Amino acid sequence: LLRIGRASEMDDDSLSEGEGELKETKFSLSDHQVGPLTRNTIVPYLSLLCRTGNGLAHAFVKLDLNDKKLSDLEALRKYVHLRFLDVSNNHLTDLSCLTSLNQLLWLKIDNNAVSSLKKLPLDQFPYLQWLSLARNQLEDMAGLGGTALENLNLSGCARPTGQLLGHDRWKLLRPDLCLSRVLLQAQNVIKRLEGLERLELLTTLHLRDNQLETLEGISPRMTSLKYLNVRGNLISNQKALQSLVPLLGTLQAVVILDNPLAESGDYRIAVLTCLMHLERLDKELVSSEERAEAQERLKVTQRFLVDFTEMATGGVCLTLLFSTL
Repeated sequence: LLRIGRASEMDDDSLSEGEGELKETKFSLSDHQVGPLTRNTIVPYLSLLCRTGNGLAHAFVKLDLNDKKLSDLEALRKYVHLRFLDVSNNHLTDLSCLTSLNQLLWLKIDNNAVSSLKKLPLDQFPYLQWLSLARNQLEDMAGLGGTALENLNLSGCARPTGQLLGHDRWKLLRPDLCLSRVLLQAQNVIKRLEGLERLELLTTLHLRDNQLETLEGISPRMTSLKYLNVRGNLISNQKALQSLVPLLGTLQAVVILDNPLAESGDYRIAVLTCLMHLERLDKELVSSEERAEAQERLKVTQRFLVDFTEMATGGVCLTLLFSTL
């Protein structure tokens, strides 16, 4: 099985390096009329000649149809050897014609009008590793799955009503999605996290520009998590970070900018007292000076708690003593 990553044949240009920021793509109908895909449109955009089948035949396996004013893809049914397909920034609602393309490794459908994958059950794509459905309007998760899927982008899929997939919380409904390693869920009005405990292989979790006040729902079982982006949420205090403490052995980078917590002048030190082993906070590496200051602050806090506990215990003893007199 051929494996792909960020440096795949068709790289993910909707995400900026490191931050995973969505770039809104604007397109108009002024140049061409919206219409169905034709062979004349397909041929100029085919590339990457590869061996197929028993290795004796060859076919082009990469097709870029980004922003081609397309309303349907019926003409693609015969192109069964495609492995990389980009149909972003079109006017697609029905993807059922892609069912014959079961050799796909990489599929990008960003910025269309797809509301459901029921007619395109992704578990029929045994090699699909990378899928982006950003800025569509998914009503449910029916059809969303795949045993090889590692990178899933559902950013900007909130309904106009302000709901994501029928509710205001991300909830993993498909057990076979537990194989995913990268999950992008930015700009989806998410208020709560549920069902993430099955994502034990997840390395990257992107939840930027949602409405999270807490990170409850991030499970101690997510021991592969290295990168977490919660920029632009409603996190206001350190207590919201407690769910990350069990992940200190693997968690390397956290992005917390544009939260109320980040408005404090020393918020980096405050965060590091909870998450001492972070290598990067927001866009900057954690310096040795910051780590030392956080360690000192933690020691002071611990000494205070010990003193307070001793005082409280002494107070209880005195109360009991006077009550017996």
